[in-house]
Amino acid sequence: MSQHSKRELVQRLQPRYLKADRNEKTRILDEFVAVTGLHRKAAIRRLRQQNQPRRERRGRKKTYSGSVVSALTKIWRICGGICGKRLQPILADMVASLERHQELKLDKETKARVLAVSPATIDRLLRPFKISQRRGQSTTKPGSLLKHQIPVRTFADWDEAQAGFVEIDLVAHCGESTAGQFLCSFTATDVSTGWTECFSLQHRSQIAVSAALEQLQQRLPFPLLGIDSDNDTVFINELMLKYCQTNRITFTRCRPYKKNDQCFVEQKNWSIVRRTIGYQRYESQAAHQLLGEIYEELHLFTNLFQPTFKLVSKKRTGAKVVKTYDTPQTPLQRVLDMKLLSVENSDRWQTIYRQTNPAQCRRNIDEKVKQLVRLGK
Repeated sequence: MSQHSKRELVQRLQPRYLKADRNEKTRILDEFVAVTGLHRKAAIRRLRQQNQPRRERRGRKKTYSGSVVSALTKIWRICGGICGKRLQPILADMVASLERHQELKLDKETKARVLAVSPATIDRLLRPFKISQRRGQSTTKPGSLLKHQIPVRTFADWDEAQAGFVEIDLVAHCGESTAGQFLCSFTATDVSTGWTECFSLQHRSQIAVSAALEQLQQRLPFPLLGIDSDNDTVFINELMLKYCQTNRITFTRCRPYKKNDQCFVEQKNWSIVRRTIGYQRYESQAAHQLLGEIYEELHLFTNLFQPTFKLVSKKRTGAKVVKTYDTPQTPLQRVLDMKLLSVENSDRWQTIYRQTNPAQCRRNIDEKVKQLVRLGK
């Protein structure tokens, strides 16, 4: 017997059942059970409650759905898919910026709910949209020359109170093989502010790295005081040592095979370079030029709109380590809060921030990455 037929039978029997005496109810119930095959208790519930309104679902009602999730997803994608703990502190600034550039239109209620969402709820709502990415290969070639002239430094030795000391590294765009010539990305991250710059290198050479350092000094909003590299031959060489001595730049290196000594730049290698460019192989001049254009866009997008954490304290209790972080801020916010810039430079960067459309910047990056992927095929 179909469910539709059962419902029709209930509609016919229920008025008689509710008005009947005890003996008559027993007879009606026996007939109903025999015809439908239902358990006797289930049959009683059907005949008693068929026309009663369904109970509301127990538990809390959904607060964030529809337009709230849609707006949150759009902001999250513009911000590069960052986690909820990094996204939530900049939601207000990001919504204001997108509204200023007419990229986002929210009614009063939706806007209030978007700004009230917690980091954990952001991660829960956006979990279906997240995808995982694979890891790549290392192309570091250890160099032994001049090591005695370049002191070893670990990540704990930097004075984070002063900006201008950066960690540098190379990311290889070699695909599945390290044979032959391929493009590389030069990544530099300031330890104090998190300010990060990337440059495209057509060849993995000492001269290309020195040229990237020249560009780095022009891009940074504060003076370059020191660099820290791994033990790769493109960094540990006479040209680099002479360049740093001439420009009065402190030059240190990490311990061999201890990647955590360069934790700041290693993190950016993944979160900026790999998540944007991926793991495909690139060799051509056209790809080199396009990669440079992508990093021009990322120069503003990363430092103006990508918040970062700073470790405040770390306490070990037995085998458990409890880490405390500050409120996430963008590198530009940290630079402005530290008052590293002159009044003119500060006003200039604030003007750049107001005039930069993060959504358009994201679209430009995505479009150029698509063109780059086509060149790599």
